[in-house]
Amino acid sequence: MEAERGKVWLRPPRNALDQRVVGWWRLQGTLFWGAPVLVLVVLGLLIAPVRFWLLTPAAVFAALGLVWVIAMPLWWFKVHRWEVTETAVYARSGFFWQEWRVAPMSRIQTVDTLRGPLQQVFKLATVTVTTASARGAVKIRGLDHELAASLAEQLTETTQATPGDAT
Repeated sequence: MEAERGKVWLRPPRNALDQRVVGWWRLQGTLFWGAPVLVLVVLGLLIAPVRFWLLTPAAVFAALGLVWVIAMPLWWFKVHRWEVTETAVYARSGFFWQEWRVAPMSRIQTVDTLRGPLQQVFKLATVTVTTASARGAVKIRGLDHELAASLAEQLTETTQATPGDAT
């Protein structure tokens, strides 16, 4: 908790991502796993002498991909969290190795939003908060695109009004 004004504490962020992020992650997973499966199946059907050696890995990849596409997005949705307070931006992400990041307002240098083609389909966006940290920017993926734009505007106004040199 923020016990004193101006102090930043490492704590779990409170906000979940937009639920549409599960569909976005599932589509990404389907494309990732589906491409090699499709190539192996097509080659297996075209090249009869090695059909078994191509269709077997295709089946294994398809099974692994199906498990991934069903389970991983649900797990990530439970883990990924974000929050913005008067003093900092909080983000938690990851799977086995979970990363918690805190960016104090006084250290924020830029705030950007990104909407890739698949994110546009799902009406989602990513907010990137760049600081002087060697660890890199804090990214909040999977926000509603209108919320992301509003958040970027809010962070820009807050960081301009926050004393500090952002270095």
